[in-house]
Amino acid sequence: MIKLQKRMSYNYKLKILPFIVIFLLIVECLLVYPTSIVRADSLSVPVYEQRIIHSPDGIGKYYMGREIAKVMGYTGAGWLERPSREGEEQPSKIVSLLNLKPNDVVADIGAGTGYLSFRIAPLLTAGKVLAVDVQPEMLEIIELFKKEKNIINVEPVLATLSEPNLASESIDLALMVDAYHELEYPQEVMQGIVKALKPSGRVVLVEYRGENPFIMIKGLHKMNQNQVRKEMQAVGLVWRETKNLLPQQHLMVFEKPNTNS
Repeated sequence: MIKLQKRMSYNYKLKILPFIVIFLLIVECLLVYPTSIVRADSLSVPVYEQRIIHSPDGIGKYYMGREIAKVMGYTGAGWLERPSREGEEQPSKIVSLLNLKPNDVVADIGAGTGYLSFRIAPLLTAGKVLAVDVQPEMLEIIELFKKEKNIINVEPVLATLSEPNLASESIDLALMVDAYHELEYPQEVMQGIVKALKPSGRVVLVEYRGENPFIMIKGLHKMNQNQVRKEMQAVGLVWRETKNLLPQQHLMVFEKPNTNS
């Protein structure tokens, strides 16, 4: 009976020995290599997703479930300046809906040829427009128009794909007209814009209405309100209103919270 008990005790020890060894190894790792243990709550989901199969109108890069559209290059500058644009998009109404003040500093993000910049600038008698674009060729066109129109308060700003190159708390309004959906690094650019906004500064996005299939614009070059609000919320902006007074586009207004008040 005693021999049987000893044999059972021995067998039990053999069974639990591997577990003891594993436990000791884990303890050793925690004590000797504490930084090598990855906590579950520290795991981060990638901001972007790259897909091989994607729309021919996109770059195969997805942000918050949305495929990013291809950029219209400087060779399409003529389309931005087309005579029919006023009737199709009513950009003069866009300007009037911005509720600008004479001393505002406005950043026209993705300014292109400066079509909107030069319509905004005369209203800013004590302010200015920062015409921001990643294409040097577009900024050259802006410089040309600046001389032709004799408008001095439009300043071209060369941005990068991930950085708008705007000083901290330097702007009252960031305007993007049919541009946001083409940003290759939307989160990083928007973080830079939020940093550049003064407290209670505004972001205004004008995008073709993605909810309407009868608007004859390629799908990736349209956006629906829910998607835009989700993406703006991700960078800390608060939705204030959507103005559906344009023929084909949403005009969506967001605000940077004033943490000083």
